Amino acid sequence: MQTIQPTSGRRETVANPNVVIAVLAFAGMGAAFMQTILIPIQAELPELLGAERGATAWVITVTLLVSAICTPISGKLGDMYGKRRVAIVLLALLVAGSIISAMSPTVAPLILGRGLQGTGMGVIPLGISILRDILPKERLGSAVALVSATLGVGGALGLPISALVTEHLDWHALFWLSAGIGLTALALYLIVVPAGDPGQHGRFDYWGAVGLAVGLVGLLLGVSRGNDWGWVSPATLSSLGIGVLALLIWGWYELKRTNPLVDLRVSARGPVLMTNFASVAMGFALFSSSIVFPQLLQLPETTGGLGLPLLQASLILMPAGLAMLAMSPVAGRLGRRAGPKPLLVVGALIIAVSYLAAVSLDLTMWWVLVINTVIGIGIGLGYAAMPTLIMQAVPVHETGAANGLNTLMRALGTSVASAVVAAVLASSAVQAGDVSLPSEAGFRLALLFGLGAAVLCAVLASLIPKPEKIPSEETAFTEDAVRMP
Repeated sequence: MQTIQPTSGRRETVANPNVVIAVLAFAGMGAAFMQTILIPIQAELPELLGAERGATAWVITVTLLVSAICTPISGKLGDMYGKRRVAIVLLALLVAGSIISAMSPTVAPLILGRGLQGTGMGVIPLGISILRDILPKERLGSAVALVSATLGVGGALGLPISALVTEHLDWHALFWLSAGIGLTALALYLIVVPAGDPGQHGRFDYWGAVGLAVGLVGLLLGVSRGNDWGWVSPATLSSLGIGVLALLIWGWYELKRTNPLVDLRVSARGPVLMTNFASVAMGFALFSSSIVFPQLLQLPETTGGLGLPLLQASLILMPAGLAMLAMSPVAGRLGRRAGPKPLLVVGALIIAVSYLAAVSLDLTMWWVLVINTVIGIGIGLGYAAMPTLIMQAVPVHETGAANGLNTLMRALGTSVASAVVAAVLASSAVQAGDVSLPSEAGFRLALLFGLGAAVLCAVLASLIPKPEKIPSEETAFTEDAVRMP
């Protein structure tokens, strides 16, 4: 048994920290799994739900929007009212959304259920912040690496699981599976995760939450639907314009608040700001391969693809998620020796070299497996470094909100990548009979964008300044006192 003195001053007794870490990682992977759960049947949704393709697109979009809004808000709520308490509420909402989706015969209730599922993404930054409260510094790096990596691991492992379920069962079984995962995570949270710091309390910034929600919805909606609506259409331009204007007004309002939803002065500190910029670039680099490789593997050989069925293609991509998991202890050790900044730079360079190989080689099934796995190694290192860089530079009472904002930045990168890569593939498509399919030139150009994003991430990471000296009792990544009874 370890008796741990958290940085808040409250002594926390944890019978088995390894079990707590495993529970936090399982909850994170379960939440990330919800993001990819419908990919195997996305093209079939109009027929399955008896709805227009424009309506069924919201089944995917709503989860993205809700998760983006929820991560920074849930982080702040965790700082104020207790991280474990807020995480339990989010898991309960995820389970409710899964059950509603599992019982949905039409598109409207499915959109509602998918929106509730999106709230679950907030458990990842909350889990990272809980680790700070219960672990000594020498164990924190590896544990943070594991929980942070669940953003990518859940999707990588979820795709073959979803493909397997949809091949043999009705599509509603996907949501019963997600409900089971959510219920298991909720029960484990209640049993295993300690109560931790009760939070700072205070008055929640409701108008700040509304402003952030309006801004993010406008911005992400324009980015995610721009390919369907047209990038210069009134709908896209209006959405982007409203989003940018709302975020500017929100920023002005937050700077005037004594207890803002997001402390922009803390977020503007050099280490935090540059880490968040690098996070956007790494999110883009991650998702570029996540879009290109599944399509390349599944397209017919006559059109330049590799002609694999969905399940086999998913299994080829799955080792990337396992590589992210495997890198957690390695990243922890490297971070302790060299620091998180070099770890982020090296991770980005590994991704860049992988993309360079993908652009240069004649891609086969085995090359895709190797390159995608190496990208997973780079992502594992980078995702391990980013929360540590954030926690080194923010006060304890801002840990949840700061990690939530960093998670949002990664999600923003993946959203932009989704839109940009989809536009590249659509603009370079070739006609194959009655169907328009991506061309080899389009795939290479999309991979070049991923290469550019990885290089940009490495450059931004190299420019992250050393955090200013903060008194040890106020930092979010201070040395914890550990006593062995």
